[in-house]
Amino acid sequence: MQSVDTLTRAELADSIHRQLGLSRAESLTMVESILQHMVGALSSGENVKISGFGTFLLRDKGERMGRNPKTGVEVPITPRRVLTFRASQMLKDRISSV
Repeated sequence: MQSVDTLTRAELADSIHRQLGLSRAESLTMVESILQHMVGALSSGENVKISGFGTFLLRDKGERMGRNPKTGVEVPITPRRVLTFRASQMLKDRISSV
C-alpha cells in the first residue's frame, strides 16, 4: 500500500519561493491570500473554477429522512450546503497517466 502524503500550505509557499524567487514570507502571504479569496467566494455562494485544475461547487441538499444504522430509527436530516470538487479533464488525464 502506498503512503499518503499531504501537500501543505508551507510546501506550496516553498514551491513559490523556489520557482518565483519571492521571499518565504511573501510566498506564504500569496498562498494565504489565494485561499482567503477562494473561501470568501464560496462563503458568499459562488463556485470557484480554476482552469485546468477543477471546480469547487456548492450544492444545497434538502431535508431528508435518514436511518440510524445501529438502531434502525428514522431521523430527519436537516437541509445543508455541501462543497464538492469536480476535477477538470486535464487534471484527470494527468493523474491517470502517472
